[in-house]
Amino acid sequence: MANRTTDPGSESEWLTRKRRVDPLLDAAGWPRRKGKASAAFRTEEEETAHGPADHALWLDDRAVGIVEAKKLTIGPQNVLTQAERYARGLHNSSFDSDGIRCPFLYSTNGEVIWFHDVRHELNRSRQIKAFHTEGALRELLERDTDAATAELQHMPHDHPRLRPYQLEANKAVETALAERRRHRLVAMATGTFCERWGWRDLSRRSRAGCARHGPRFRLQQPDCGRRAGAADFEANG
Repeated sequence: MANRTTDPGSESEWLTRKRRVDPLLDAAGWPRRKGKASAAFRTEEEETAHGPADHALWLDDRAVGIVEAKKLTIGPQNVLTQAERYARGLHNSSFDSDGIRCPFLYSTNGEVIWFHDVRHELNRSRQIKAFHTEGALRELLERDTDAATAELQHMPHDHPRLRPYQLEANKAVETALAERRRHRLVAMATGTFCERWGWRDLSRRSRAGCARHGPRFRLQQPDCGRRAGAADFEANG
């Protein structure tokens, strides 16, 4: 865990990077480059056409992430725009998302981390608990969400035991996936077999490559005294 200062408000940006951000990157498997680099490593003060980026994350000699760090007293969400500016100025990059030469952007103050996958215009920035590992970024790079959601929408809804409202729920979930919505909630009344619907929905999404895990089911007790089932969905990555 990163060391704490007695007065975090007086901690400089450089000190925040060394005491708080660097240990988080080390823990996620992004060691500082020393001599012959491994497949995954980080560089510091990475030169770009718009100035040096605090950190660059590298996979197989390609810069896949830019990390912009600020001192603890600064909220990192709005700092993603600075990471984007550096990403636009990366040299010799094979990535290009509307001029952004790096697919993944991060901003952090050592305690809060914000992330943005810039490869699709519908992707939104979001807060994450920790930096992605090498394996997680490889999986994101290999995933083709557009192709998977297109395949899912072409799969027939022909299971004989699906009820009309369950078909509507399937279509709503698939539309949300195509629109890159990360959180979805489907609610059904007691006796509507929401668990059975959920696992059939998961099977469809898994076959199309849109899911790694199933919905989380819970029972709710409304004021009227009747119980209702709800299934929460969260996008992968």
